Amino acid sequence: MMGGKSGHLGVIVVGLLLCVTAAQASTDPAASEPSLARQQQLIRMVRQDCGSCHGMRLTGGLGPALTQQALADKPLDSLVATVHAGRPGTPMPPWSALLSYEEAAWIVKRLQTGFPEEVERGR
Repeated sequence: MMGGKSGHLGVIVVGLLLCVTAAQASTDPAASEPSLARQQQLIRMVRQDCGSCHGMRLTGGLGPALTQQALADKPLDSLVATVHAGRPGTPMPPWSALLSYEEAAWIVKRLQTGFPEEVERGR
């Protein structure tokens, strides 16, 4: 017979597990992709703004290279945290004012697979 405190404890445990699972899903970098228009904005931002320190071809400069080869063995979560929160004590600024965590994850995933070029806009 299940009841009393044991039954309530089971409900609480299940509730906590559901909350943890939901929290993980909401912070999962793969959870959502930016719209195509936003993807183009992010590509331009990386090529222009990030490129000013990491090199216009992302092969390094003031900051390290952001090429597929340079990032191949780096953990995704660590790179996303660096993009989103910056690195205190270094020139790497936080981009959290301009990017969501999910957008930072999208950028890092693209960097790890070979970052796309900007699409030329029609005149």
